[in-house]
Amino acid sequence: MEVILLERISRLGQMGDTVKVKDGFARNFLLPQGKALRANEANKKKFEGQRAQLEARNLERKSEASQIAEKLDGKSFIVVRSAGETGQLYGSVSTRDIAELLTAEGFSVNRNQIELNQPIKTIGLSNVAIALHPEVEVTVTLNVARSADEAERQAKGETLTTAEAIYGEDINDNARPDNFFDPNAEFEGGEDNA
Repeated sequence: MEVILLERISRLGQMGDTVKVKDGFARNFLLPQGKALRANEANKKKFEGQRAQLEARNLERKSEASQIAEKLDGKSFIVVRSAGETGQLYGSVSTRDIAELLTAEGFSVNRNQIELNQPIKTIGLSNVAIALHPEVEVTVTLNVARSADEAERQAKGETLTTAEAIYGEDINDNARPDNFFDPNAEFEGGEDNA
């Protein structure tokens, strides 16, 4: 199906472009969300009549997004989650969690603006892209840790995925796994009653 784009859509085209897209994409996303019109003569004339106000509205949205981007770009946010000793989270950090965190910090961001290919499932520092507008994108850093103290240590560059890093070097020597087993011990098994 051919459509006329009413705004810039990444990997598709600019406002005013006539592009060919799959029918389902047009019917289920572009047309209902007001991002495009079917490409026929009546709609082409309608678009040309509205072009100036569409461009003005787009410019206004872009300038708002740019103002937010200046405050948000490069910021770091701490996410406290419970995790195992290897750094694997009990759960994950998804786009919904990130959107709630940014909203709590005073930034108006929807979860569909957050570009996260897969949920974050380990502790550590992660860069996340946020598309505030089709032409304005920023990157924030998420510091996922077990506590605020660990988040500070991670921010300084420490890796907290070993027992020594978590509990310190004075971890009980008797608790180390290699102290439980004697590699030189011979197996003393019972008799085999076959």
